[in-house]
Amino acid sequence: MQLVVGRIGRPHGVHGEVTVEVRTDDPEARFSPGTSIATDPPQAGPLVIEGARWHKNILLLRFAGVAGREGAEELRGTMLVIDSGDVPAPTDPDEFHDHQLIGLAVVTVGGEPVGEVTEVRHHGQDLLVIRRGGDEVLVPFVKALVPEVDLSGGRLVVDAPPGLLDPDQAL
Repeated sequence: MQLVVGRIGRPHGVHGEVTVEVRTDDPEARFSPGTSIATDPPQAGPLVIEGARWHKNILLLRFAGVAGREGAEELRGTMLVIDSGDVPAPTDPDEFHDHQLIGLAVVTVGGEPVGEVTEVRHHGQDLLVIRRGGDEVLVPFVKALVPEVDLSGGRLVVDAPPGLLDPDQAL
């Protein structure tokens, strides 16, 4: 599975640098000079990073073979991607990467099927988006509500109070 670690934005200056919307927690490692990075669409890359610097909290990258503003403009909107297998597993047993959770089957503590995790949202509180039939429900990703994550078994257990999984039955 490919994970997006950045998105190329507008050119910066006239020498081929581009702005990058960073989507990784370790930009210094992912975007260090000499690194070759895959792209989406694939025909845009792979790109080799020649230079990286921060300017007013914006990451600027320069790629090998991209000269001038026109070359940089052609890359606008290109996603910079890595293979999920290249991401080391978390050392904390209660910490998970989003791509590990997406696709897990969701069951109640009683074993009743609930649905499937389709997305993880990070809006102050980590929320699991669970597809339940034709609907989506949001479950806060906290130990009290999600007591078990079994990656090898491909499932996640939810201990939901009334109304969380079926809003029509809310108290």
